[in-house]
Amino acid sequence: MISDDLSSDVLERLERAEQLKLDAQYEEAITLLEDLLLEDPENVSALEEIADNELSLGQYERAETAASQAVELDQESYTAYYILGFLRSRTEEWQAATAHLRRANQLKSNNAEILRCLGWALFNGQERAQGIVTLERALNLDTESTLTLCDLGVAYMQMQNFQKSKILFDRALELEPDNVRAKECLRLMDQFTQLHDHAEVESA
Repeated sequence: MISDDLSSDVLERLERAEQLKLDAQYEEAITLLEDLLLEDPENVSALEEIADNELSLGQYERAETAASQAVELDQESYTAYYILGFLRSRTEEWQAATAHLRRANQLKSNNAEILRCLGWALFNGQERAQGIVTLERALNLDTESTLTLCDLGVAYMQMQNFQKSKILFDRALELEPDNVRAKECLRLMDQFTQLHDHAEVESA
């Protein structure tokens, strides 16, 4: 989230950091962004980008520190709220995750990744119907997201809608034939289906 009033030099350096991130050169991007922060400690865009890069490196505490600083400086930093929500989801703090992600969604509506994370947090936080609706919205916005396809597939699997789950997992494997999560989910679903069918036979 880059402000319009930033100087062209700062913009160029932020864009360079963005390119480094896209090239998976996260540490190099962080070094560049930290230099920007030394010059301007209140550069929210640099803090957001640092948080994002630290997230990619698995440095979750550092990501949270940077995202929290960004929120303190700018209450409308949807990127920072998204990152904080993602981090709370990681530790299964579903209520806190939902609160952060709802705020991110208010600030940046119709963002597929924010909606995916929000839907997952809602579903796991026992707001199952709302979670599935939100995940469906995310998938409508980005129909080729294997992350969303798998999340939604797991949600339907937990609701014992195995037919819908299989369609979603198969679609994920069409897009990414080596997708480990989709393969594992299909294996688990076969086990669930067999157990479910066995239970129905025994109760008949």
